[in-house]
Amino acid sequence: MQQIAAAAAALEGRTRILVFTGAGISTESGIPDFRGPEGVWKTVDPKDFTLRHYVTNAEFRRRRWQRRFGEDRREYRPNAAHKAVADLWATGRMVGCITQNIDGLHLDGGLPPTALAEVHGNTRGIECVAGGHRHAVAAVRRRWLDGDLDPQCHCGSILKSTVVLFGEQLPMAAVNRASQFSGGADAAVAVGSTLSVFPAAEYLLAVADRRHPLIILNMGPTDADELATVRLEGKAGDLLPRLVDALRADTE
Repeated sequence: MQQIAAAAAALEGRTRILVFTGAGISTESGIPDFRGPEGVWKTVDPKDFTLRHYVTNAEFRRRRWQRRFGEDRREYRPNAAHKAVADLWATGRMVGCITQNIDGLHLDGGLPPTALAEVHGNTRGIECVAGGHRHAVAAVRRRWLDGDLDPQCHCGSILKSTVVLFGEQLPMAAVNRASQFSGGADAAVAVGSTLSVFPAAEYLLAVADRRHPLIILNMGPTDADELATVRLEGKAGDLLPRLVDALRADTE
C-alpha cells in the first residue's frame, strides 16, 4: 500500500496521464506474454511472424486462418486491469492509452476507440497485403467455412489480419494518435511491458525525458526501471485498480 500511495502522490495534480500497456496486462485474461518464462517466444520462432514468411508460406497462412476461425478458437475477456484503464479515462485525468497489444481487450473493457492507439494493429480487421483493401470479417469467415482455406482479395493479393507482422510498417493512424498522446502527456504509467520493443516504447520514454513522473507496473524488471519515479512489482489486475482508486480519491 505504501508504494501505491507513493505512485498516487507522484501523479498528484497530473491531468494528462499517458497509459502504456504491453502483453503483461492481458496475461490475467489467459493470453500468454511474449518474453516471460512461458511466453509465446518460448514455443514459436519469431521469424515465422515476418511478412515475408506469411506471404511465401501458404501452409502457415492456412494454419493462421484455422486458428482464427476454427472451432477451437478461444474467447478472451478483459480483466480488472483493462477496466481500471477505462475507469482512469472516466476521471478525465488521462490523455490516452498506447498499447502494444493486438487483443482488443481495452475496447472490450470500456475504453473508447478515440482514447486508444493500437500501434501493433489488432485482430479485428482483415486486409490484403498488396493494396490494403479491407474485407468484412464475417464475409471472409463464410468463405473459409465454405472451403476457401487461403482466401485472396479481389485484386489477387492474399489476405491477412490487421495485426502488424515483423517487416511491416506500423499503422499510420495509430502512430499519429500515439504521437499526440505522448506529446500532450504530463505523466506516464507503464503496465505489463518490459519496455524493450521499439519504436513503441519511445512514446513512453519521451514523457520521462521531459522529466514528467513515470510509474512502472510490471511482473519482473524492465529496460526503463532506472527512469521510474515509482516502480510497482506485481499483477496488473491487483495493483492498477488500487492505483486508479487512489487517483480517483485524489480527484474527489
